[in-house]
Amino acid sequence: MPARDTPGATPSARERILSASYDLFARRGVRGVGVDEVIERSSVAKATFYKHFPSKDDLVLAFLDRREEEWIRGLIEEGSQARGETPEERLLAIFDVLDEWFRSDAFDGISFVTVLVEMGRDHPLGQASIERLNHLREVIKRRAELAGLRSPAEFAQSWHILVKGSIIGALSGDLDAANRAKAMGASLIEDYR
Repeated sequence: MPARDTPGATPSARERILSASYDLFARRGVRGVGVDEVIERSSVAKATFYKHFPSKDDLVLAFLDRREEEWIRGLIEEGSQARGETPEERLLAIFDVLDEWFRSDAFDGISFVTVLVEMGRDHPLGQASIERLNHLREVIKRRAELAGLRSPAEFAQSWHILVKGSIIGALSGDLDAANRAKAMGASLIEDYR
């Protein structure tokens, strides 16, 4: 995906469309947002929209790419990397990052799961969501390998359940869900040592 526009510069039409759709899709899902609403919010002509995104699915794919960059790489991977010295600490720090996110105005759920549920696993957007969820599991698996844990792929599957479960818990109103998941995560690390 092309880099974002330079700070201070007037955003390109493509960037305005993607930015307008990002919050809408993250908060309401993809089925609850129409192209006309995105066009209106981004202040572009319909022809301009379709020049940059030939279909709504193309826009959703661009949204998923951006979400992966900002959420998996930025918030989760980089955020937890900065909070821990060892691979184990960095694994547990994922829940510290999530806890902070749950308590912020930026908390908007897990878009990959939302899109997967809305579109189904056989739809191209469902497949794209699964692929991005797999990327998160790969981050966890690499950290498990660095920590010397046995069966890193299996560990990552279990850890991934804790991550997704804590997000669903927070969406349901349990703002302490990340702290509960972190305690379970510490036990899981011991189980895989």
